[in-house]
Amino acid sequence: MRPVWSVSVSANSAPPAETEAGKPSGSGFRIPSVPFWIQIVAGLVLGVLLGWLTRSYEIDWLYTTLDQIGHIFVQLLKLAVAPLVFFAILVSITNLRKVNNAARLATRTLLWFMITSLIAVAIGLAIGLVTNPGSGTGLTPKDGSKPESAGSWLDFLTGIIPTDVITPFTELNVLQIVFMAAVAGIAALQLGDKAKPILTLSESVLELLQKALWWVIRLAPLGTVGLIGYAIADYGWDLIGKYATFTADVYIGCALVLFGVYPLLLATVAKVSPLQFFKGAWPAIQLAFVSRSSVGTMPVTQKVTERLGVPKEYASFAVPFGATTKMDGCAAIYPALAAIFIAQIFDVQLGIGDYILIAFVSVIGSAATAGLTGATVMLTLTLSTLGLPLEGVGLLLAIDPILDMMRTATNVAGQALVPVIVAAREKILDHDAYNSASASPVDEPEVDEPEVEDARPSGVPVTA
Repeated sequence: MRPVWSVSVSANSAPPAETEAGKPSGSGFRIPSVPFWIQIVAGLVLGVLLGWLTRSYEIDWLYTTLDQIGHIFVQLLKLAVAPLVFFAILVSITNLRKVNNAARLATRTLLWFMITSLIAVAIGLAIGLVTNPGSGTGLTPKDGSKPESAGSWLDFLTGIIPTDVITPFTELNVLQIVFMAAVAGIAALQLGDKAKPILTLSESVLELLQKALWWVIRLAPLGTVGLIGYAIADYGWDLIGKYATFTADVYIGCALVLFGVYPLLLATVAKVSPLQFFKGAWPAIQLAFVSRSSVGTMPVTQKVTERLGVPKEYASFAVPFGATTKMDGCAAIYPALAAIFIAQIFDVQLGIGDYILIAFVSVIGSAATAGLTGATVMLTLTLSTLGLPLEGVGLLLAIDPILDMMRTATNVAGQALVPVIVAAREKILDHDAYNSASASPVDEPEVDEPEVEDARPSGVPVTA
């Protein structure tokens, strides 16, 4: 197998001679492959350094450059979101026809989504009640501002059904796209063989979109430089200091779920190694941290889930479904803490009934987040349900990008976790594949020879 970045060698040419060190010698120049996680870490460090330099020395051109780099990377991810969600949901629903006990698997998946969300929101509430994140910040209600648009239960319920088939794609209303895709997928199942041409086309378009998105994902290290650098340059450490307790609460809450609750469920419910799960799922988790988009990370999440031994037919349903509805970070931990934070700033007392409402909104309304960067819609939905001032949203917008990295990483980990748990409980998990999962999918070399590709373990992807 040749490295990801290398000069291709003709199949008819003789292999280069080997040196004593085992490395090929000859006139062909080869650029060594750098592991993707090292590229991400390097981008993170460089972004922090450039952001600090920009803010310290007021370098306007560098500030603009970092902003544009991060903006372009996020826009490239968003460009693929609408069609990717539509075809991924459509194909995932139709793929259930290949799985035994499809209805049972779908029900169990939804049930575990709700269970883990309930645990996550309980942890968020507990941390908020213990730490009082809104106390001692120096912030007042005047520092807040009402968002231009706010979520409500009426908007949530009536907004699911689009008025036409074009607007959801142009305005990136993911919830409406999911609705149309679900209807199309169920209709295709009912049509049976008559829908085969449409399904074949949909599967081809989905593969095309995923291939294009892999190219965008390869730009993640560069996007990291722009996003992190701009965040540091724009917000600075002073702003983070004002929100120190709240920021720490979000990161600690997500860490408890990510490295506490999830491993416990894997060890006790799925009866598999938690360390092996993180070893296999880490590429998706680290990309989610950088991109702040569950949908943008979805192709990687699905690949690592398959690599962890979840059958492809089931993973292709559970992961896209989770990428649009499963949000332990954005829709459970964050709104619970944010509601307590805003209530303390505005001097509003919350009771037991309010905390129950927060849990209800988190479990039932998580689809409102729809896998995009940010969780403003979910937060406004929570605040409006509790009757808290929506101006509180403005208090958190400045710090949101920094919080969103950890939230999205937790989201994506949960989206890979639930299929593993369900597959293990239903005895369809490939334990050999799970125990052997290792290398990052974006580090896997591309294979030219069909016989070599066929020899690869099922579910191990190749990069573009």
